[in-house]
Amino acid sequence: MTTILQIADSVTAELNAAELSQTIDAERLYVPNFDLEDMKELRVSVVPREVEFLPMDRSQNRYHGKIDIAVQKKFKDGDNAEIDPLVGLVEEIADVFRMKRLGSLVAARCIHVENSVLYCNEHWEQLRQFTSLLTLTFELAK
Repeated sequence: MTTILQIADSVTAELNAAELSQTIDAERLYVPNFDLEDMKELRVSVVPREVEFLPMDRSQNRYHGKIDIAVQKKFKDGDNAEIDPLVGLVEEIADVFRMKRLGSLVAARCIHVENSVLYCNEHWEQLRQFTSLLTLTFELAK
């Protein structure tokens, strides 16, 4: 199995084992494409995104694997009481990985966490759906 898929599978397993404020069932996917009807339940998708090889020394590279985690749920009212817990869950997920090594792939350490899409305006307005995107960057020597 490729390194990026090992990382994605490890992230998925750790998310599902994590003690979070909400129960989640994270799933590794290539394209998190769901019917709107499926979005009534909380969806957490783990998507392998990008790989970068940087020189380390003559025999090894620094391998950077980026993983996207999408947190999505259709909302009823979109008020603070409904959305705040979802924003909190995204931060909790970030905290699970920030500067930590993966339990099943200890060579990989999370060196960067970015929440570039706190919520997607387009999904909010057109689908009445909360969508947030976290990007985790894992580094290991390869």
